[in-house]
Amino acid sequence: MIALRRLCCLVILLAIVAVPRSTAAELVAALSNHLVAITTGFTGSEVLLFGTTSGGGDVVVVIRGPEEPHVVRRKGRRLGIWLNEKEMRFESVPAFYSVAASRPLNEFLPDRVAARHQIGVENIRLMPAPDTASDDLNDFRAALIRNKQKINLYATKTAAVTFLGGRLFRTDMYIPANAPVGNYTVGVYLVRDEDVVSAEITPLIVSKVGFEARLSDFAKRFSLAYGILAIVIATVAGWLANLVFRRG
Repeated sequence: MIALRRLCCLVILLAIVAVPRSTAAELVAALSNHLVAITTGFTGSEVLLFGTTSGGGDVVVVIRGPEEPHVVRRKGRRLGIWLNEKEMRFESVPAFYSVAASRPLNEFLPDRVAARHQIGVENIRLMPAPDTASDDLNDFRAALIRNKQKINLYATKTAAVTFLGGRLFRTDMYIPANAPVGNYTVGVYLVRDEDVVSAEITPLIVSKVGFEARLSDFAKRFSLAYGILAIVIATVAGWLANLVFRRG
């Protein structure tokens, strides 16, 4: 199935390349699959992004989402006990963020352009909720990014975009096993002469399917029953394990 998808991608790319330069768009990009299906035993997945440009330049790919509120807490030690001293709520935070580029960003992308298009974790616009504004915004912002990087939801390195000849390019985007479900966006930027000259945004959906989806839906709709069922299952499993060890 994967091989078939990639073959279809290649056919589409060849068709795009065959378009005369006078009528071709500056940038054309597409995904091999717009759905990442989370099933039992899901260990992560790669999504192929491919495309073509009508001329020279560098390509940057940014995948982010879903947007959600996030709380960062600062702990302090009082009387030998660690307690929450301060917190900051951010209104809209991408749960996942990753960047790929055809070259190191600092070689072709000025800081002002990267900031305008939110390219790079340091340029993500993280706005605190009005009622939790603080003079320590930079500290809380850095802590949020650091925490996301620890659990591999924010990439610490820029992945590679590979050019296949002068116009075709591709990159494999990795979606980790702990990626949250929801709607993602994949932004593709063509950079030329230190500015973004063309951009495309395409959707990507990460969703649970099959038994995982039914179980998740049950847990959300009947949270009390799900909690009781989980306790009963854990109790029975513990009793059975104890019985086996006794016989042994």
